[in-house]
Amino acid sequence: MQLSIRRVFLFIILITATSVFNPSNAQTKKKQIASADTLTHIESLVSFATKHLHIPYRSGGASKRGFDCSGFVRYCFDKMSITLPHSSAAQAEKGELIELPQAKPGDLIFFKGQSSRSSRVGHVGIITEVTPGYVKFIHSAFKGGIRYDLLNADYYSKRFVAIRRLVD
Repeated sequence: MQLSIRRVFLFIILITATSVFNPSNAQTKKKQIASADTLTHIESLVSFATKHLHIPYRSGGASKRGFDCSGFVRYCFDKMSITLPHSSAAQAEKGELIELPQAKPGDLIFFKGQSSRSSRVGHVGIITEVTPGYVKFIHSAFKGGIRYDLLNADYYSKRFVAIRRLVD
């Protein structure tokens, strides 16, 4: 009986060592962990942003006392140790340009300012949800402070400029 327990024990060690030292397994596990970490970071970002719903809009604001749009985005990404400028136009120069069908939660969504005729970026939000034909984002709006809106709303669809990804 002692002999069979030893054989089982050695068999377990052999199987464990084989799976641990198999380079392809190790790389696959690293990729899975990296994907899980990224997903966790994005979920964490969206969750953190959501905790600030209804905080009032404040021009130039970058604290819980009040945020402007870029101040809010900057504040949320700072939680992830990603430093952004305090200007929606300057933030629109960061990250990778993403086509609308490839948008994901955590991406930044940019809009023209008050005038839909302008070509200049003047507003930014964080995408929180994407389904075909539906993009929901959180932002600090002049009317309503931190709130959710939809890209397909007439006001935002006319002003949509771009989507940028900072977290892959």
